[in-house]
Amino acid sequence: MSTRGAGGTDGGTGSFLIGVIMIIGGGYLLLDGIVVRPNFGFGSRVFGIGGVPITSGMVLIPFMFGIGMVFYNSKNWIGWLLAGGSMVALVFGVIANMTLQLERMSAFDLIVILVLLVGGIGLFLRSLRAG
Repeated sequence: MSTRGAGGTDGGTGSFLIGVIMIIGGGYLLLDGIVVRPNFGFGSRVFGIGGVPITSGMVLIPFMFGIGMVFYNSKNWIGWLLAGGSMVALVFGVIANMTLQLERMSAFDLIVILVLLVGGIGLFLRSLRAG
């Protein structure tokens, strides 16, 4: 009876595990180095329809009407549509107006992160290859 390696191939289980650990470490360090900054506030542009800017305050107006309609009659589908659609538009606007930036780091830090991430992917894929 022959033992099979990672992924059912003759590849090395050791290189598979080391590759996964390197991917997790490099991915964590990369994501830890990303700074998320919101560019969102009341009165700021969420998105536009036909060149007309829609602000976050404009999105809350149909939300208020929808909530009022739902509290008056919970079976009113228009109220649910207004409230749900406004919440989706608000979440979409917040996500669309975020800025992702890499934190200030040295060249050594960036090289370590890339070696861990890309080297781990290489080891991982090599372990899945038939020997």
